[in-house]
Amino acid sequence: MEQCRRMSVGGLRGLFLDLRPALTRYLLVRGLSQDDADDLIQDMYLKIESYQGGPVGEPRAYLYRMTHNLLLDRRRSAARRIRREEEWAAGGTGVVSEVDLRPSAEEALIARERLSVITAALKVLPERTRDIFRRFRIDGQTQKAIAGDLGVSKSAVEKHLYRAYHVVAVAKAGLDAESGDATSEEGERHRDMSSDHDR
Repeated sequence: MEQCRRMSVGGLRGLFLDLRPALTRYLLVRGLSQDDADDLIQDMYLKIESYQGGPVGEPRAYLYRMTHNLLLDRRRSAARRIRREEEWAAGGTGVVSEVDLRPSAEEALIARERLSVITAALKVLPERTRDIFRRFRIDGQTQKAIAGDLGVSKSAVEKHLYRAYHVVAVAKAGLDAESGDATSEEGERHRDMSSDHDR
């Protein structure tokens, strides 16, 4: 029976690394390929690294629940993509929606700023770590293919990826904190203007 306890983020990260093979098997028996399972496990690691909450109760159950939820999210996304492609093919008009899905100028600027902060954070990493991260996350290569190409073990590739994900998580946490501060300041200004108006 699982002991009911609370675990810090550092402890949760350690438990995740211990359970990683079991969590991967959990995904494999539910139909994911090895590469997709590895990708989802990497996403989990990033989420754990950027977790800002307090200690987690029943950490083992929490990690399995998180794995299951990410699997469901991935399946929903795949189903939505298939539905969009079917609608596009059935429509035959080349027009799927009247809605403009392009980001606004402000959203595009924020996205560029966030990308530049994360890119700068990654520059502190060794060149090989940056190369492995780019191949995996941007070029879409599998960990196995990267390991074979570079002549290293798959576990070595994973260590490089964990290091890169940690840097990205820290950079994202800093950006989120700044975003929260800016939102609070905007709210304070709005309240001050409202109170001035009421006087």
